[in-house]
Amino acid sequence: MQPVRQSVSLPGIRLSYLEWKGQGQEPLLLMHGLGDHALMWSRLADRLADRFHIVAPDMRGHGESDKPKQGYTFAEVILDLERLMDHLGWSTAHILGHSWTGKLAPIWARENPQRFRSMILVDPIFIIKMPAVMKLSFPILFRVLDSLKGMGPFADYAEAEAKARTLRQYEGWSPFQEMVFKAGMEQKPDGRWGSKFVVPARNQIFDDVMRVAGLTEPIHVPTLFVQPEKGVNRAEFQMKPYIRYLKNLEVRRVPGNHWPMYVEPEAFERAVEEYLMKQVRL
Repeated sequence: MQPVRQSVSLPGIRLSYLEWKGQGQEPLLLMHGLGDHALMWSRLADRLADRFHIVAPDMRGHGESDKPKQGYTFAEVILDLERLMDHLGWSTAHILGHSWTGKLAPIWARENPQRFRSMILVDPIFIIKMPAVMKLSFPILFRVLDSLKGMGPFADYAEAEAKARTLRQYEGWSPFQEMVFKAGMEQKPDGRWGSKFVVPARNQIFDDVMRVAGLTEPIHVPTLFVQPEKGVNRAEFQMKPYIRYLKNLEVRRVPGNHWPMYVEPEAFERAVEEYLMKQVRL
C-alpha cells in the first residue's frame, strides 16, 4: 500500500507525516530517530497496513516538516505528538520509537501513560542522564556518529551517495536503503547537497538527550525492547534501567546493528509484528 503524504499545522509548526490507512483500525504511531525521516518505516508499514492505521511523522527539524531554530526539547516534541494524535482523533495508540525517540517514548509514557496501548523501543540511545562534561565531546560525536555523517555538505549527490555507502545503516545498499537515503537529501541554495535534517535540531536534541533521564520511575505500559545484536544496548549494565523501570517488559533480540529496520528488515519486522499482534489479541 502506498502511503499518503499529509501535513497538519500545529501551534508554531507544520508537521508532515505519512499515513497508511487500510482496513485496520488499531492506531500505530511510528517515530524515527535522529537524522532519519518517516519513509524509513515504509517496509514495516506495508507489512502491517491491513491490520493497523499507521502514521509516521517527520519529526520537527527532519524531512518535510518545519525546521525552526528553537524548540527541540523532549517536552516540545512530545507536545507535537500529542497534538498530532488529537488531530488524528486518536486518544491512544501503539507507539514505536527508534534511537532518540526510543528515549523520548518512555519519557512520554511516564508523563502520559494513558496515550499508550503498547510501547516498542528500538535500541534507544543514552537512556540515563549523562554527566555535563559529556557536552565537551559533542563536536567529536557529531563527526563520528554514522547517523550524522550523512548530513554533508557534499559537492554533489554522487559524493553524498558515496559517503552513505560507507555508513553502517546502509550496509548492503539495498533499493530500500537507497530510496530512504535519497528522500532525506536535498540540494542547498549554494548548489551543494546535504540532509534535510538541520543543525539546530541536531544540537538541541543532543543537549536534551544528555540532560534528561529517560527512566526515573516505574512504567507499566506493555513494552517490547528490540535489542539488535550489534546495537548500542548490548551490555548487561545498559539493560538494567529498562529491566528495573519497565514493569511489563519483553526483550526480543534481533540480528543487525543499531538500524535493524535497514540491515535486517525481515527479522525486525517479524519481531514487531508478532508483538503487536499479541497485544491486539489481549
